[in-house]
Amino acid sequence: MPKPQKKKTAPRRFVVRKSGVHGRGVFALVDIPKRTRLIEYLGERMSHKVADDRYGDLHDGSSHTMLFAANDEVVIDATKWGSSARWINHSCAPNCEAIEDEGRVFIETRRNIHAGEELGYDYELIVEERHTAKLKREHACLCGARRCRGTLLGKKR
Repeated sequence: MPKPQKKKTAPRRFVVRKSGVHGRGVFALVDIPKRTRLIEYLGERMSHKVADDRYGDLHDGSSHTMLFAANDEVVIDATKWGSSARWINHSCAPNCEAIEDEGRVFIETRRNIHAGEELGYDYELIVEERHTAKLKREHACLCGARRCRGTLLGKKR
């Protein structure tokens, strides 16, 4: 009788572990080519209003959030459950980017990534209020990039 073959599984490409940037981070285990779709940002899907009602006061003055605006209608909340994408830190010199595709968000590499490198994308947080020094401090960036802009905030719309 022939020996059953083991199902081939793709090698893990990344791992979540402690980060020098902030809390946990996601690190490449192998070299990853440019334009590789790594992972989908998963979590509970809700409207912007529900997200604001649920987290508005909780996140006032806090840059720590696991909410991702997929589009104008949907926010993905990875706070309680979600994929490892929720642990990818912000970077002002990102090696990844978030791609919205039909209401879903995927993290893709912008360039070749070397094994051991921490993954990061530019959060470009959008807030409607004035970008005061206080607000920028509340959303301070710790990425350490040579040209770090000092904040997770993106340009106002």
